[in-house]
Amino acid sequence: MSLHIFDIFRSPNIGVFLKVSEDFLIVPQGFPETKLRKMKEYLQVEAFRASIGGSRLLGPLIAMNSKGILVSNLAEEEEINLIKRETKLPVARLPSIFTAVGNLIALNNKGAIVAPILEREALKIIKDIFDVPIHVSKICGYNQVGALIVATDKGGIIHPEASEEEINFVKENLKIDLEPGTINRGVPFVASGLVANSKGALVGSVTSGPELAILSRTLKL
Repeated sequence: MSLHIFDIFRSPNIGVFLKVSEDFLIVPQGFPETKLRKMKEYLQVEAFRASIGGSRLLGPLIAMNSKGILVSNLAEEEEINLIKRETKLPVARLPSIFTAVGNLIALNNKGAIVAPILEREALKIIKDIFDVPIHVSKICGYNQVGALIVATDKGGIIHPEASEEEINFVKENLKIDLEPGTINRGVPFVASGLVANSKGALVGSVTSGPELAILSRTLKL
C-alpha cells in the first residue's frame, strides 16, 4: 500500500484526467507508457487508455466501482464498447441533462452519495449499475459531491468545510473512516488532484507534507 506524488501532462490536477477503482485504471489516449506502468504498479490494477466524447478529462466524465461503470451522455458508442471490452463490466450512459457524471456521484463498493439534482431515472440506473445503496445529499451546499469526496473501501477524504453532520453522513453510508482535508497546497475539491483505491493512491505533485500525512492516515496507506 502506497501514496505517490504525481503529475499528468505537467499538471498536478491528476484526478481530472484519471479514473480508478479497485480493479481498473482508465487513462487518457496518448498517455505515456512509462508513467502508465508505474501507476499500475502503485495501484495494483489493470490499466487501459480511453476517451469520453473525445475528451481526455476522464475524471469528471466517469463514475465507477467494482460492479459497473457510468459514463457521461457525451460518450460515443465506440468509447463505451472499448470500456466494456477492457473491463467486462456493465457500462451505461447516465440518462441526465448533466454531463459531469464523476462530479455528481461519490462512491465505493459499499454505497454511493448522489447529487440531488439528478433525475429519478438517473437514480435508478445508478443503483442498478453500481449495486449499492444510494443516498442523496449535497455536501457543503454543493451538488458536486464526487468532486468533494474521494472514497475507497477503507477510508476517504472530504472537503475541509464539511460539517460534522456531513462527515458522519458520508462515514455511515459509505461505511468508511473519513477526514476533512485538501490536496495540492490547499485545494478543497479533493477529487481534482487525487485518485485512490484500497491498495494505493496518487496525488498531485504540489501536495504538501501535512496534506500527505492526512491522506496517508485517512486512506490507511
